[in-house]
Amino acid sequence: MGFRLLSYRANGENPRAGLLLEDKTVMDMERAFEAGGVGLAGCQPGSVLSVLENWETVLPALRDMAGKSRKLPSAVVGPLSTIRLAAPILYPTNIYCAAANYVDHSKEMGDNALPDKRQARPYFFTKLSRQTVIGPDEAIQIPYPEARVDWEAEIAVVMGRPCRNVSAAQAMEYVAGFTILNDLSDRGRNFRKDWHFKFDWLGGKSFNTSAPMGPWITPAEFIPDPHNLSIRLWVNDELMQNASSRQMYFTIPEQIEYLSELLTLLPGDVVSTGTPMGVGHARGRYLGPGDQVTITIEELGTIKNPVTAAS
Repeated sequence: MGFRLLSYRANGENPRAGLLLEDKTVMDMERAFEAGGVGLAGCQPGSVLSVLENWETVLPALRDMAGKSRKLPSAVVGPLSTIRLAAPILYPTNIYCAAANYVDHSKEMGDNALPDKRQARPYFFTKLSRQTVIGPDEAIQIPYPEARVDWEAEIAVVMGRPCRNVSAAQAMEYVAGFTILNDLSDRGRNFRKDWHFKFDWLGGKSFNTSAPMGPWITPAEFIPDPHNLSIRLWVNDELMQNASSRQMYFTIPEQIEYLSELLTLLPGDVVSTGTPMGVGHARGRYLGPGDQVTITIEELGTIKNPVTAAS
């Protein structure tokens, strides 16, 4: 039986880890472990991050719980339609974002052609997770009135095992699953004129609420080919991005291989794999208070976020 990992909020409590089942009901993960008599040393089943940090030992238990959910009624929270979701990981240990990883997006931004893969490696920057990550229905805040906030729908890879010096051929063995990430950018702060450095990745990419994530994590075993998923983004009712992950330049295994040469990827790390064409900057259209952004990625779900001014 298929399932998804999520975080949900109930009665003003801190977010709790849950399982979304095929019948669209949500189980509380900690209650399911208790009701099923499952004990896993070192794992705190109330936290999705802790589950990911123990992914190899927890995954068989999750499969088992999803298969016998009818025997665990005390763990059922309710139907998905009544559940308030949070971002699925609170918070990722690190967020690594691939820059310019779709040819058409690179062209629409006025950049030169992407380099020959035989002579170049992927290009990454990071987002600060605790300040940037928000969940479904949470507000994207425009940081200051003149900000030029742009959207970027992306497939995000969630790591499930420590990963160091791993080849592309082995890379997918270290992946726990996939989610959606909106890699929001403030184009007004992406470039600096007061320094000789051209790009300001911190200023342009890590403002508060700049990484909407969700609605859940789909385990890798339920996604036969992450390089064949449709990616669509709407601002209000206008379809802005409509592409496929087939157009990804450096593949997910190639991205993981490169990052794992630089450092150890940790369970709970998120690798956001780049956005296709259709961003606002190419058409001079930016987000403002009153807008709503909707992203749907095939097999991964839909995340919606309203846009407001910063409080």
